Amino acid sequence: MNEPFPNVADRLATSPLEQYRSYLSQGKLAYQVDESGRALFYPRVAAPAGYQGELSWAVSAGLGTVYATTYISPRGVPAYNVALIDMDEGFRLMSRVDSIPPEQVAIGMRVKVRIHPADNDEGPYPVFDAAEPNT
Repeated sequence: MNEPFPNVADRLATSPLEQYRSYLSQGKLAYQVDESGRALFYPRVAAPAGYQGELSWAVSAGLGTVYATTYISPRGVPAYNVALIDMDEGFRLMSRVDSIPPEQVAIGMRVKVRIHPADNDEGPYPVFDAAEPNT
């Protein structure tokens, strides 16, 4: 006999996105790995083509390198940067580097994750600070 289809609340409570957000709420940047240990990001239900088997969770040490960056200067608000960060564990994510002026963020710069806390309707999310030269 088939198992009943779980209700929407049960499915959302255990979705990969909710699991990722749960890690962020604990101050951790989590990512998924396949059975061979290959990292992937953004969280998903099943491994994409080229990955093997079931996905499991791992927690990043939080160190990475700026792969690409740009900054945006909208009229009337402070400039901000958008950066692609290559994490040491082998996955890439889009975020920003907050600890320095946006025009000073450079390709190849070492960065360390910091989890921006939830506020209003927005949940926690990862941002980065320039890493100390010896990290």
